[in-house]
Amino acid sequence: MSDNQQTVDLAEKLWSRLRGQKPGSGRHPQICGDIPMSIGRDGTWFYQGGPIGRIELVKLFSSVLQRDDEGGHWLVTPAEMARIEVEDVAFITVEMQNEGSGQDQIIRFRTNIDQWVELDMSHPLRVEHDPETDEPSPYISLERGLEARLNRAVFYQLVELADEIIEPESNMLRIGVYSHGHFFEIGRMEAV
Repeated sequence: MSDNQQTVDLAEKLWSRLRGQKPGSGRHPQICGDIPMSIGRDGTWFYQGGPIGRIELVKLFSSVLQRDDEGGHWLVTPAEMARIEVEDVAFITVEMQNEGSGQDQIIRFRTNIDQWVELDMSHPLRVEHDPETDEPSPYISLERGLEARLNRAVFYQLVELADEIIEPESNMLRIGVYSHGHFFEIGRMEAV
């Protein structure tokens, strides 16, 4: 059986378990352990080491993906749940749109599975810095504990929209963007 056929079979099994099941119906899914599925740092989904080439299958799997409090990623149906390996985060942003300006601005991101998310208090931005290179890695929160990393081009677009705020008490310059009336910090430095 080809890897592609095995992926299709896995998707059909998952879909058949989802059909007719209502979320939150009081059932506790049985833990099935790890399955040979993973998501690479670039957002590519793999099954048994080979890439899943059909975006429809990736969207199906992503619709039942959750991240737990310890950072583990799980495919969860009402009947079963199985852990998958995720190198960084499950999704990558590939496009950004904004409308308005200043505090009235609204910023939206599109992920690699065509999901749009607005930057707001329910979907905040966080920026991690590599301890060796200080290179930023920006992330936006999604539903079910998941996150998407902003790709480099999208991050540069976001930085072009940045405003600066000086905190007089700490003499720190905060650099960030407004969306839905809230300021989301991209970085900070000592004010000159």
